[in-house]
Amino acid sequence: MRETRDIKGILAKRSVMTFFSDARSHYSHRVRIVLAEKGVTVDVIDIDAAAYPQELAEINPYASLPTLVDRDLVLYESKVMMEYLDERFPHPPLMPVYPVARGESRQFMYRIERDWCTRVDVIENPKSSEKATSKAKQELRDELVSVAPVFSEKPYFMNDEFSLVDCCLSAILWRLPVLGLQIPNTRQTKPLHDYMGRVFARESFRASLSETEKEMRRR
Repeated sequence: MRETRDIKGILAKRSVMTFFSDARSHYSHRVRIVLAEKGVTVDVIDIDAAAYPQELAEINPYASLPTLVDRDLVLYESKVMMEYLDERFPHPPLMPVYPVARGESRQFMYRIERDWCTRVDVIENPKSSEKATSKAKQELRDELVSVAPVFSEKPYFMNDEFSLVDCCLSAILWRLPVLGLQIPNTRQTKPLHDYMGRVFARESFRASLSETEKEMRRR
């Protein structure tokens, strides 16, 4: 294990918040959306996931992306980063005020992580078998179609205001074309399409996009 003073020396070199990001990953994207919503001054460093810099390995025991550095604090789990940023920069709030509603939002994020993110990970993994990839695509598509009517109830996911849940969800929905998924535009799915249009048009969402992500919707 490296000595604490060595790590602190590395962190001291950075006078502004730094975000080590994978320009292709929805896990990095969700955090960049939060940063854009909050208008945080941050140094975003895009890193090739196949070639981590030594600095990242020295401050993050997993050498993983994304990684957020704020002075002496290093975070390397995206949901932790999102909640930290929401508390560190309280305006605009991206989590409900009341404990019950906050608990529900965390549960929604957990379900997105467990039910949808895991399938995206299978689809994106080049080592996944063709059968596993096809199964993950079909399951993700079916779930999105089945949940589509929910988006007619509120402007955002189960909420009148844009929240951390939307940050997680919109980062996945933006990638549907490159995941090889097409959601039919029917009466049932229209609320989902309307939701995507509403979220993707947000100034903060547009500002959060890496050049790689912009290309995902230009094809």
